Amino acid sequence: MLKNNDLKIGNLHLKSNVILAPMAGLTDTVFRKLIRKYSKTCLLNTEMLSSEALVHNQKGHLLEYEDCEMPLSFQLSGHKPEIMAKAAKFLNEFATVIDINMGCPVNKIVKSFDGSGLMKNPRLAQDIVKAVKDVVDVPVTVKTRLGWDSNSMYFDEFSQMMQDAGADMVTIHGRTRSQMYSGDANWEIISQLSGQLKIPYIANGDIKSPETAKKCLDLTKSDGIAVARGAIGNPDLLFKIEHYFKTGEIIQSLSIQEKMENLIEHLEGEMKLRGKLVGIKFMRKFYAYYINSFKYASNIRQKLIISEDIKEIMYYLEEISRQEQILLN
Repeated sequence: MLKNNDLKIGNLHLKSNVILAPMAGLTDTVFRKLIRKYSKTCLLNTEMLSSEALVHNQKGHLLEYEDCEMPLSFQLSGHKPEIMAKAAKFLNEFATVIDINMGCPVNKIVKSFDGSGLMKNPRLAQDIVKAVKDVVDVPVTVKTRLGWDSNSMYFDEFSQMMQDAGADMVTIHGRTRSQMYSGDANWEIISQLSGQLKIPYIANGDIKSPETAKKCLDLTKSDGIAVARGAIGNPDLLFKIEHYFKTGEIIQSLSIQEKMENLIEHLEGEMKLRGKLVGIKFMRKFYAYYINSFKYASNIRQKLIISEDIKEIMYYLEEISRQEQILLN
């Protein structure tokens, strides 16, 4: 196991090299507080924030956070250096880190030359990093991918250019843009960055357990790992990984009751954040992740997903929990 799990990003010294990756439509303040409930030291990330929206005062709930979430990285997207700089200057007042999105593969983002579209224009990507660095005093990081497709995996050169522009860290998702989220993350190839960069680099993709996190770390030779979809429905995962890195011990999985308590806390948090009905509908994407290991859940999953009545939803959750306890006994 590692003797030192610290991570230095520019002038920031973290006690953990495990990071919650930013996920659009997922890593809101409610989600992040569930992660922080277990891991007290990991770096959390917001959802992707549009620089244009921030500059034009269209902030909404995406900017909501609580002090307990610190250290917290705010992720910016955009392709106009001057707009990115204005948005970053605003975030500088409260962000621990400002991360620049150069990896989102979604068409509506890429067609605007945001996200992974910036990998096609590395000079513009450099200009953005420089513009942001000029106006902030917190670390600036970049999250990107292996390349546009299998014929253009130039992440190593791209990462070097981001470092030269002033980036304090890069995170590499082990897929190309054309892969989107399909196939397996290519951890081995990320190891090409070992010894090339003076700044830390973080590996991301397909980390679903402490064991896979350690394997990823070993294969990539990275300075840390970023967990994305593996944390959905498993808010204790980052802490379990941190503990495994430090001790080599696997922490026991949460009990049925603990999982249900987290689900309900998540549901109640989203209703408070977004309003009752919107929060209920928003949570539909999460149910399967929380209850996918429960045998009885399959019997009423569809009813749970379509219900708009909180009393009915709570009844279904209680019934799942009760039946699972019966099956265990």
